Amino acid sequence: MLEFSQISKNFGGLKVLQDVNFTVPDGGIFGLIGPNGAGKTTVFNLVTGLLRATSGSIKFNGRDIGNVAPHRITGIGIARTFQNIRVFKEMSLLDNVVVGMHDHLGYSFASMLFNLASFREREAKARERALELLSWVRLDHKAHMLADSLSYGEQRKLELARALATEPKLLLLDEPVAGMNSSEKTELMGEIVNIQKRGYSVFMIEHDMRFVMGLCERIAVLNFGKIIAEGTPDQIKNNPEVIEAYLGQEEPA
Repeated sequence: MLEFSQISKNFGGLKVLQDVNFTVPDGGIFGLIGPNGAGKTTVFNLVTGLLRATSGSIKFNGRDIGNVAPHRITGIGIARTFQNIRVFKEMSLLDNVVVGMHDHLGYSFASMLFNLASFREREAKARERALELLSWVRLDHKAHMLADSLSYGEQRKLELARALATEPKLLLLDEPVAGMNSSEKTELMGEIVNIQKRGYSVFMIEHDMRFVMGLCERIAVLNFGKIIAEGTPDQIKNNPEVIEAYLGQEEPA
């Protein structure tokens, strides 16, 4: 679904990514791990059009997206959550999710201004869909509460529902369990699996190794801007180069 081919990204003389190659499969859960400063966020920023690669190509379903503007990325089927929560705290959960649908609502400004039947019909369908998405992350019972009233973990799940509201084919999750406790992580793991089973592809950056190893079908490891390994969780955790660079190894007795 997503293919990085010989991608490099330089900031002046600083080489952040060097000849990066990997493929995110259609319908799978793919993880990108690596130490802080390895270049993982740069990868996401390249996919979402916030940055342009110095060289190489990025293809989404066969289409080169290297020069697609950020505001058009959502329209081609890519959605993203952020490491720092970005919900609208003074809006209800339902309205937060409806906001994510703005590209798909399909009514004109005039129909909204004059409260025409076409506007009311589409708005009702949007709210119905928003409630369904909230049920996927088990927040539908709080749909009319303000987002500011949610716990940290619940706000993370609200972000996930809002990203799904854009009707993506590929969902990018930037450290989805950062700041969560163990029970919240377990809940979210199950919800991500359920989302994948509904036909979505997932690409995540995450530091929690237990979460990544328990969820991802394939994992790539980035270190100093280079991919040093790619494979199944078992292949990654037993790779000597990965152990030395990231997972760590036990000191000899």
